[in-house]
Amino acid sequence: MELPLWFLLLSLLLPRVSLLIAYFTDSLSVYNLTGWVPPTLGVLIPRVLVLILIFQGHGFSPWLLVHSIVMAVVYIAVS
Repeated sequence: MELPLWFLLLSLLLPRVSLLIAYFTDSLSVYNLTGWVPPTLGVLIPRVLVLILIFQGHGFSPWLLVHSIVMAVVYIAVS
């Protein structure tokens, strides 16, 4: 099952908000997000969790490349 388009677009700008909305609308129920790692990633570095979800849903796709570039730009701009 693929991730919804709204999640892919919103997570470019607001990854934490998109993860919360997807969690409460049950859009992420098909992905095996169990244990302590997903909540920890969602709080500390949500863009990595978004990349993992995109890889699970789409594999190596243009969405993965776009999100990887945005993640790199954001972390370079912050440091």
